[in-house]
Amino acid sequence: MTSRPLMTPAFSRRTGLLALGGLALGGSVLAGCTSKPTVPTPSVSPTGPIRDQLQSAVSTIAAGNDKLGVAVQDLRSGAVWDFRGSWASQSASMAKPMIVSMALRKARADKLQQPLPAEQAGQAEKAIEHSDNDSADALWDWAGRRPAYDALASDLGLKDTHSAPEKDFWSWTWTTPNDQRSFLHQLVKGDTKALTDAERSYLLGLMGQVEDGQAWGVGAPRSGSVKVELKNGWVQFESTDNLWAVNSIGHVAGDGRDYLLTIMTRTETFDLGRAYCDAVGDWVFRILGSGELS
Repeated sequence: MTSRPLMTPAFSRRTGLLALGGLALGGSVLAGCTSKPTVPTPSVSPTGPIRDQLQSAVSTIAAGNDKLGVAVQDLRSGAVWDFRGSWASQSASMAKPMIVSMALRKARADKLQQPLPAEQAGQAEKAIEHSDNDSADALWDWAGRRPAYDALASDLGLKDTHSAPEKDFWSWTWTTPNDQRSFLHQLVKGDTKALTDAERSYLLGLMGQVEDGQAWGVGAPRSGSVKVELKNGWVQFESTDNLWAVNSIGHVAGDGRDYLLTIMTRTETFDLGRAYCDAVGDWVFRILGSGELS
């Protein structure tokens, strides 16, 4: 198996899936995914303290699926909550904010044009806003691949986030909902020395402009009054368990809310994984609109 999938001239990431080198990797648009599976959802709105409401709703959604992890932080109170927050899975394109962070750190260390040289800036924009895999590949190579990824994870204090020992490829990197929530908190609040304020602002700016077709999961409530900085990821691991890793991370602010949310799951199809992410994103948005997590 090659360390990176190869492209054929006829393949377009905007119209299909990459199914080479033992994995199917999501690009900008997934063609053919027209079915809309349903997942369990609460029949009535949960009641009681916000923490109990989150537990009730997400437990209902996750019924029968032991490969679903969620982490939440309400930035109004600072309180955190998780459901299998330490469950580990592969990142897929959710790794792309980390890749851009790697590139930003290299540009700073090498005293290059800030925040990024023109070529790498264009790649960062495509990788985040359109989930372009070729751009992510190029940045991964330029920024230092696995050693740079692991160094960034260490500097961010992400103890369960690391590259894959069996494959030097960004989509195979491992992480957890709790680690991704911590990463988001450092991006949004600046409580880190791993990235400068200018670098954080640059990356969040890209995450705030993800194309509409990819604003699902955490991004589902994005509207004129609700700002969402997000990145989703999806990949099928045909060479291992044949399941899809479907993930969504982001910061939601507006309409009385200000929170971080990370969702990670593995399912039989992309559509089912997206349905889980959409359901969790919807119910967390509803619940945190009714009060603060404490």
